[in-house]
Amino acid sequence: MANIEQLTERFLQQFGGTTDGLHVFHAPGRVNLIGEHTDYNGGYVFPAALTFGTTLLIRERNDNKLSLASTNFELKGEVELDEIVYKEADDWMNYPKGIVHELQERGYAVPAGFDLLYHGEIPNGSGLSSSASIEVVTAYALLTLSGHPTDTVEIALMAQHSENEFNGVKCGIMDQFAVANGKKDHAIMLMCDTLAYELVPFNSGSYKLVIGNTNKRRGLVDSKYNERRSQCEQAVKELQPAFPELTLLGQLTVEQFEANAHLISDEIVRNRAQHVVEEIDRVVRSVEALKSDDLTAFGQYMNESHDSLRDLYEVTGDELDAMVDAARQVPGVLGSRMTGAGFGGCTVSLVHEDSVETFIAQVGERYQAATGLEASFYVCTIGNGVEQLR
Repeated sequence: MANIEQLTERFLQQFGGTTDGLHVFHAPGRVNLIGEHTDYNGGYVFPAALTFGTTLLIRERNDNKLSLASTNFELKGEVELDEIVYKEADDWMNYPKGIVHELQERGYAVPAGFDLLYHGEIPNGSGLSSSASIEVVTAYALLTLSGHPTDTVEIALMAQHSENEFNGVKCGIMDQFAVANGKKDHAIMLMCDTLAYELVPFNSGSYKLVIGNTNKRRGLVDSKYNERRSQCEQAVKELQPAFPELTLLGQLTVEQFEANAHLISDEIVRNRAQHVVEEIDRVVRSVEALKSDDLTAFGQYMNESHDSLRDLYEVTGDELDAMVDAARQVPGVLGSRMTGAGFGGCTVSLVHEDSVETFIAQVGERYQAATGLEASFYVCTIGNGVEQLR
């Protein structure tokens, strides 16, 4: 967690004045433990909120302006509350601006201006949801300070809609939902289609979650993501003679898919669909394993998930595969997989606490030897969703 005293000093340097009326909010990053590329197919995902994320210091002002600054970026600026439009040049500031626009559209008046200082601990481009964290903390803070209800499911939907429409990023609901609704020491089994969810205790005992950042810029994600989505839609169409009501792959059981997979003419499209149907089933079995404290089984499902994303869905890439291969060679590792959209970003591994130092040293060394890139590692604890700290 960020040092609030230091951030308060930074806030006063930036905006002047005193600490009267200064409030502090926090929204976490998230990691998806299992269930990848299932969200837009109407299936389950299994994310958890992290203890690090975005801290927001906010204070009301009386001139109907938002004054935005960040400890992470040089760029800062002011915008009138009644002149909020997307501007490419505003870069990161479009995320909080999008939330204000969303609140205004939904009739939640933002009654005054605000000074806002953001401090992000989530590496950019890592796939740990820095944008969702900014959006959710902004919405929660503005609703709280304006005296409006703070329904965290509603906030997640607002944040997603803002990212989709104001920022033009066609993301699913998982990131914003996990950031808004996380709970310490629990993961969230979320059905993306209906938003039905269950908080599942994650009793990791002597095991730690270690996130490995490949530090590979994820250039292919958008085009490949759209291609995978259309392949899944094609699979649904070709399966409809057997299932006339079918609209999403997530509506099929593994048995139903296996009995009718031959209807999908293209082998690649069939592979994509197979990954989705089996991955959704893996989420369900993973939750059952955790409920009976069977971490070994959970680790095995993590491994199966990565292998399926590599072989059937083909979204891993050399860097993620190299990091996972290195992770699985370390004694004390129960499972390791890519997390996020793929083609770079991060892995998540379940590592015995006695092996964590060895893991970071050996995986870092082997990964650099294989790719020429230097990895970053974060030993994680599962934390709460968005909250007010002060």
